[in-house]
Amino acid sequence: MAQAADDGPSCYSRFVNEWFCLDYVRDRQDEIVDATVEHLLITVSAVLLGLLIAFPLALLARRVTRLESGVVGFSTGLYTIPSLALFPILVPFTGLSALTVVIGLALYCLTILVRALLDGLRAVPDDVRESATGMGYGPTRLLLRVELPLALPVVMGGLRVATVSTVALTTVGTLVSYGGLGDLINHGRQYDFRAELLTAAVLCVVLAVLLDVVIVLTQRVLTPWTRQGAGA
Repeated sequence: MAQAADDGPSCYSRFVNEWFCLDYVRDRQDEIVDATVEHLLITVSAVLLGLLIAFPLALLARRVTRLESGVVGFSTGLYTIPSLALFPILVPFTGLSALTVVIGLALYCLTILVRALLDGLRAVPDDVRESATGMGYGPTRLLLRVELPLALPVVMGGLRVATVSTVALTTVGTLVSYGGLGDLINHGRQYDFRAELLTAAVLCVVLAVLLDVVIVLTQRVLTPWTRQGAGA
C-alpha cells in the first residue's frame, strides 16, 4: 500500500490510495517543484548540447558528400543504444551526475537534429544561394545570413520533435538518480503510490506541451516572413 504522510483521513494514506489527490500535491509541493525544475533543466541542456554537436556534423556531411551516409548512420545508430547500456558507459567518465544524463540524451537528440539540419539546408533554393554569392557573400556569411534563416522552419520542426522526445527520455535518468520527474514515477511505481505516479506523469506531458509552445512562438518571432506569406 502507498506510503502516507500521516495516518489521518486523506486520499493517500496507509488505507487509501487514490489516483487523483490534491492533498499529495499540497503536502509534497517542494519535492514536486524540485523534480520538475530538474527535469526541465536536464531536458533543455540536453537539447542545446545536441544542437551544438549536430550543427558541425550536419555541415561536415553537407560539405563532404561522401561522409554524409556515415554521419547520418552514426547519429541514427546512437539512438539504438539502450539507456541501460549508455548511461553505465558514461558513468566512469562523468560519475553519477546530471551530466551523465545530459550527455546521453544529447546523443539521442542527434538522430533527429542532424537530419533536420541537413534537410533544412537542402531546402534553401539554389537560385537564392547564387544570388547571394553574386552579391559578394562568402561561405560563412552565406551560411549565417541566408541559408540558416531560410532553413529555420525545417530545423525548428526537428527541434520540436527532439525536445518532446527528450522530455520523455529524461525520466530514464532515474537510473543514475537524476531523472527529474522520472524519480517520482519510479518511486510511485515501486511503492504503488498512485497519486505520485499520476502527478509526475501529467507534469511530464505539461512540460512537453509548454516547451513545444515556446519553440513554436520562437519560430514565429525568428521567421516573420512565413507569417506574411501565410496571410498573403
